[in-house]
Amino acid sequence: MHSIYDWFRRHRFAVDFVLMAVLWLVAMPLSVMDGGYSNSTSDVVVAGIFATALIVPLAWRRTRTVMAGIIVAVVAITQWALHVQPMPADIAVPLIVYALAAFGPRWASLGGLGLAMVGAVMLVTRYFYNLTSTSLADLPYGAVLILVVWVLVLFSWTAGDLTRTKRLREQALEDRAHRLEIEAQHERELAASDERAHIAREMHDIVAHSLSVIITQADGARYAAVANPDIAPATLATIAETGRSSLQEMRRLLGVLRGDAAASMRPLPGLADLDELLLGIRAAGLPVAYEVKGESRRPLPAGAELTAYRMVQEGLTNVMKHAGPKVMATVTLVWSARGLDVSVTDDGRGASASFADTGPIPVYDGGPSAVADPRDCGGNGLRGMAERVKLYDGTLTAGPVAGGGFAITAFIPYTET
Repeated sequence: MHSIYDWFRRHRFAVDFVLMAVLWLVAMPLSVMDGGYSNSTSDVVVAGIFATALIVPLAWRRTRTVMAGIIVAVVAITQWALHVQPMPADIAVPLIVYALAAFGPRWASLGGLGLAMVGAVMLVTRYFYNLTSTSLADLPYGAVLILVVWVLVLFSWTAGDLTRTKRLREQALEDRAHRLEIEAQHERELAASDERAHIAREMHDIVAHSLSVIITQADGARYAAVANPDIAPATLATIAETGRSSLQEMRRLLGVLRGDAAASMRPLPGLADLDELLLGIRAAGLPVAYEVKGESRRPLPAGAELTAYRMVQEGLTNVMKHAGPKVMATVTLVWSARGLDVSVTDDGRGASASFADTGPIPVYDGGPSAVADPRDCGGNGLRGMAERVKLYDGTLTAGPVAGGGFAITAFIPYTET
């Protein structure tokens, strides 16, 4: 049933043309055989012409409403002027009044109503009540005829106006549904984009950290094993443990992508897991000092703790990749009344030593015009940190330290409820 209704809506002219043809087949013989005409051929031809001219424009009552209304009005006025008797085909007048009210612009709707009301007076006074020859006693009869025609015209116009209101309401609902569909599509695209960015950050943090540890251990073992072969088993054990840990994290992330409920419910790393992270870093050969100052006013959300954890992980990974040999790293957590300050500093060669030709190194603050840490050539590490911190209304700064070294500092405020 719905498909049939849609077909009728899409083929309005075809439907109106068929209805017009049916009406013409009915009204044409009745108009020609109307008792008001003589049997002369000319009268029959005139009746046929006017009947056709009144009925045929109804085929465009919805597609060319104003044009159809003008044609019917001109034909009706010509019929009145030439004193052609009323005929069944004049039913086209109330039908076109309905069409103008339902499908035409407001000015055409009101104009058609006014013209039809005036035409009712013209019709009655010429054909049914001659003002010049009828006595005053017959005046009520003429008034009743005018009122009857007016009622017919007003009924047609009111029905059309109600149809117009219903059509506009349906159109508004369709437009609203279309807008909601577009907004829902945009929201899905934004959610997908946000999820892709989140997954990219997780992938970068997991892979970059694990591979940095593995590469550092492999390079160190390659040289150290020449002088002390016994160091190789311990180094390989660290590499294997780092690889297994990274594999577990990757499986968890891929489980989330597949919609695995068991994988998605596994706890994410947080501040309580920093000790284990630092043990792995120290086992990889990087000395790390860890200090916690103050006490938390209340726990951070799990996502905020993950952000702090990933920031420490990425900061230490950058130290291992870029700070050079014989470097010392320091991780500091400072709890304040506003939130948590996390900093990762080192006393290595800093960013400027490796990139002396790049000019001054700006501080990375996570803003739209910020320049990423030159030590992370792709800029994904610090950019990912800044995006994570920004999600919790925090700030991140990174840059070389006077006298050598590099520092990354982030502030994560409490989430107020």
